[in-house]
Amino acid sequence: MISFSHVAVVYDSHRVLHDISFKVEPGQFVFLVGQTGSGKTTLLRLISMDILPTKGIVTVGKYSSRGISPRELPFLRRTLGTVFQDFKLMGDRSVFDNVAFTLHVTGTKGTEIKKKVMHTLADVGLTHARNMRVQELSGGEQQRVAIARAFVHNPLVLLADEPTGNLDPGTSAEILQLLFDINTRGTAVIMATHNYELTRKAKQRILRLEEGGVRQVEKA
Repeated sequence: MISFSHVAVVYDSHRVLHDISFKVEPGQFVFLVGQTGSGKTTLLRLISMDILPTKGIVTVGKYSSRGISPRELPFLRRTLGTVFQDFKLMGDRSVFDNVAFTLHVTGTKGTEIKKKVMHTLADVGLTHARNMRVQELSGGEQQRVAIARAFVHNPLVLLADEPTGNLDPGTSAEILQLLFDINTRGTAVIMATHNYELTRKAKQRILRLEEGGVRQVEKA
């Protein structure tokens, strides 16, 4: 479903990634592990084609970095959901509206929006908070809203960029379990983290980024 073939990224003569090749199959859970600044976010942006490789080819489903047009980009991104470390929620809107935003953008009908949002909020344990502003929530609850927003349109792939980076260990474990639960429903998950300890107890695939390349592919 996702394929990197000899991918390199160079910014201002600085090599960020080089000669990266790997595949992610439908429904897989993959940890992308590396230190801060190792290129994890860049790799995730290549999947959403926010940036294109300097060399090599990234393929996501039927879309290729070599041939994708600006008109096709929105359709690619509808197959993806993204969760960020800093949540990127709309502070002036309710929990319900934050989750519904993705569906409004994709043209979903109003009656269907309410049904999908309420179902997804139930999945992340936030039905009770649907009318609250996000500032009223804890960090862990805000991240659950962000996951609900990313998952509400049933993406093929969920990209999670350091989703536990600002959370305490207990809350981090809860967020990780929520991502595992989403994965069991058939959505592939790629989770970037610098916290290798977080991955040790999970029997999931690990891609390790070191010095701009994928140095190891191993099981936790």
